[in-house]
Amino acid sequence: MDSKAAKPISAEMFPGPGFRVKAEFSRADSDLMAQFAEFATPDISDMLNRLYAMDSGLSCLTGNHHRLCGPACTVKVFPGDNLMVHKSLDVAMPGDIVVIDAHASSMNAVLGDLVSTKAKHRGIAGFIVDGFIRDLPDILELDFPIFARGTTSIGPLHRGPGEINYPICCGGIVVNPGDIIVADGAGIVDIPQEIAFNLLNRLRNQKASQAAYLAGVKRGDFSNAWVDRILTQAGCDVTPTGESVAA
Repeated sequence: MDSKAAKPISAEMFPGPGFRVKAEFSRADSDLMAQFAEFATPDISDMLNRLYAMDSGLSCLTGNHHRLCGPACTVKVFPGDNLMVHKSLDVAMPGDIVVIDAHASSMNAVLGDLVSTKAKHRGIAGFIVDGFIRDLPDILELDFPIFARGTTSIGPLHRGPGEINYPICCGGIVVNPGDIIVADGAGIVDIPQEIAFNLLNRLRNQKASQAAYLAGVKRGDFSNAWVDRILTQAGCDVTPTGESVAA
């Protein structure tokens, strides 16, 4: 072989990390997952100590009426490429949410109306894309949920590399395959599968007390005494109402 005609080895794809597909992953019980749809993402985020909500740069581009709740099928792509997005259509099961780590790149879209149409036919619940999409006017006609950073007319390449169903980073949060994703008009949260049952119980316990508190606020029946306690404990100097600070 003529060495002058050979392409550099750096242009090759190598099997293993960065170029691999895992067809199966563990999913939580479907009835358990469905119950998280009762809760708004801010409430879930609070119960996760505000560390599992995705970057607010990701929003629902297909309408705030769309809501997602289901297991994550994770995809990592090289910016500007979507070979593994196409392959995810064969791997994801009906009801799965395909979560794509496109490195927040605005260089190219990683999916458009054709991929979205195929995904809807396969029963995929929707996409969450840490990157850009295209063909939004045609996607809107599908009534198919997509959360992403924005839109562009520039399409992707189909070469690789990429991964399916390995840990990814989406919106600043580590997402593992099988994590429970809840997304609505207020944001996106990731629920690690292993804490889902415990979290659901805590959300239910908190819901009743929160409902009573909100009802009181709506009636004007509330006190900010708790604020004063925190300020006092922290040693904050508060000038009483009606007094002025000496010059």
